[in-house]
Amino acid sequence: MPYASYQHQGVRRVGRVDGTRLIPLDGLTELGKDTTADVLDQAAELPDKAVDVDDVYLRPVVPNPDKLICVGLNYVAHVGESKRQLPEYPVLFTKFASSLIGPRDDIELPPESGQVDYEAELAVVIGREGRRITPGNALEHVLGYTVANDVTMRDYQYKTHQWLQGKAWDHSTPLGPYLVLPSETDVSAAGVRTLLGGEKLQSSDTSRLIFDIPTLIAAISEFTTLLPGDVILTGTPGGVGYRREPQLFLKDGDEITVEVDGVGTLVNRVRAERVS
Repeated sequence: MPYASYQHQGVRRVGRVDGTRLIPLDGLTELGKDTTADVLDQAAELPDKAVDVDDVYLRPVVPNPDKLICVGLNYVAHVGESKRQLPEYPVLFTKFASSLIGPRDDIELPPESGQVDYEAELAVVIGREGRRITPGNALEHVLGYTVANDVTMRDYQYKTHQWLQGKAWDHSTPLGPYLVLPSETDVSAAGVRTLLGGEKLQSSDTSRLIFDIPTLIAAISEFTTLLPGDVILTGTPGGVGYRREPQLFLKDGDEITVEVDGVGTLVNRVRAERVS
């Protein structure tokens, strides 16, 4: 039973996905800090208010996470193309809630950057608060999974040794379309890929993560409390545009597709940002 955060006729809701329909859950306006697994399971459905998914605005699956933590260099092939040594500890950076866009929104190319890149990623949504979580208990804290495109402004990323300015651009990171529960999918070896204009640019699977999901949850929760609605982007495979020869960056009019098997597909148009 996947779930979505959406807006219809000015009203924000959480809906259970039933084929092409969304069945709203009473009292819930978005997936986030107040939507633990128990809350989702116990919420009353409103079938008389069901709507077609094509008639709503799909918001980012978690529109307002308290924390949005991302992992860099977490596939061997990506480490290799980046000409770096294998990390012994997860490479972590953050985005902000303002970085997120809906799964059908346009990716906007800011006029300041000429190197806008794609990164296909599996995203983990936390459903239970925890600090110093052990790897053995980590999956008990997962609410579900979704898909992210960690769109990156490479020229800004590499202005300094810190990546923040290239990774946390406003309105840049699609997240969705749905939250898929752990009971509904197996992400231990889920295919992860990116397609642009029919060409496959990235292709790997999550069995090749250097640091798996339990390890990431344990490492992050060692220094900060993970809360329901927090999102962890688990890293991207090799094949990013910056490391290709010749380099390949997103341009106005492109359609970029990111897929994670058993979790979902993001399809976003790329448009030049209009700055007044």
